Amino acid sequence: MGVGQVQRPRIVRNGRMDLLASNHLGRAMYATVHEYAAGDQPNFARFTFLNLDAARDLYLDWDGAADTCVAILRTEAGRDPHDRDLHDLVGELSTRSDDFRRRWSAHNVRYYGAGTKHFHHHDVGDLELAYESVDMISDPGLTLTLYAAEPASPTAHALAPARLLGSHPSTGSF
Repeated sequence: MGVGQVQRPRIVRNGRMDLLASNHLGRAMYATVHEYAAGDQPNFARFTFLNLDAARDLYLDWDGAADTCVAILRTEAGRDPHDRDLHDLVGELSTRSDDFRRRWSAHNVRYYGAGTKHFHHHDVGDLELAYESVDMISDPGLTLTLYAAEPASPTAHALAPARLLGSHPSTGSF
């Protein structure tokens, strides 16, 4: 990274909302999602609907995050209706979460590609990040999400590697 360049959190997920890879800042930003995966593949849908206290703490707009999560799963179900892993995930979430079941029955398939997300990170506080998600043409079914903070904002300061990365080991980085 050159002098003056800003590091930004980056993640890669699939349509089932599995968190497949992240850079160091992405890993640190979603440390709670990794913690609740307990050694399994981190999955945003499971985290959002089955770990309500932690998810409501991480996502300052939990309802918006939950709606987006279900819309992405609905979109994936339309893209690949024979995905057994997706069927299993939807079945698990439907039986274990009233919130998921209610949202799933709404049939929202809107695609969310860009916007602003608000997080609360247990080490550095509240974060306001613009994001853009792009489908990876070279690997269909994968989505790269890039996050950016307003320069010189409290979020930009919180994302400084010395602050956010201080206590978070990194795996699965790119």
